[in-house]
Amino acid sequence: MKTFLEISVSATEQQRELLIPTMIELGCEGFQETDSSLLCYVDKSRWKDDNYQLFKDNVKRMLLKISVNAAVQFREIKEKNWNEEWEKTIQPIEIGDRIVIKPSWCEYDNRGNRIVVQIDPKMSFGTGFHETTRLTLRLLEKWLKQGWTVLDVGTGTGVLAITAVKLGARSAFGIDIDEWSVTNAHENVLANQVVDRVTISDRTIDTCDSSTIDLITANLTLNTNIDLLSEFSRALKPDGYLILSGLLRTDRDSMIQHLIEKRFHIIDELCENEWIAIAAHKLR
Repeated sequence: MKTFLEISVSATEQQRELLIPTMIELGCEGFQETDSSLLCYVDKSRWKDDNYQLFKDNVKRMLLKISVNAAVQFREIKEKNWNEEWEKTIQPIEIGDRIVIKPSWCEYDNRGNRIVVQIDPKMSFGTGFHETTRLTLRLLEKWLKQGWTVLDVGTGTGVLAITAVKLGARSAFGIDIDEWSVTNAHENVLANQVVDRVTISDRTIDTCDSSTIDLITANLTLNTNIDLLSEFSRALKPDGYLILSGLLRTDRDSMIQHLIEKRFHIIDELCENEWIAIAAHKLR
């Protein structure tokens, strides 16, 4: 098992931009930023014991040229199976009254007879652990009607589209322009055995047929949601529903104003910490 040297350097954001090229020249292969420091990682096996101390002295000397106030600390850490460590942090999470999101590597004692949605995230957003995902799922659970057609814009892991059909939607479409997300969402659709009702693609919303969708979910950002409002309205049926998240509390007034301008009626709002989600009904 490898041993790595972690070099912690106190530095401002500007100083970090100067430090990283220098540390790469010294052999560092990985970096991590904290609020006040730059953490640099280098394989200790690159130096024999007799010049290990010389290397650390050289690092200190070079860093002081960049910042005379730089505090430099060294520590040795053992290599870990980082994927395994990350997987330990992803555990089943109950959301709302009926839903539980779980990864494939965890058991779940389903005493409450919840709807189990298996999501193995890769580089895609949407594990259920972020507030915006939970808020969207809670609104989806509350407002979705049996037999509806659902469109999830920016589907990520596919969690919203998959959950929609498990809650009773006739079909769901998840679209995303990110290749990793599309691949990951496909895998999760297969794992949940909903291939016949959930379609994942890299198409954009402007290619979707108009007035065919009962409900749209979009866990994006304020500006993206605003930019897509006209397309959301076009794709929805005359009395369709829209659930938006990825929004901060400070985004609320702006988002609601744009919804009203596009003839949407606000029917529900949820918040958790600094995040909010909004449900709206398209006026005829």
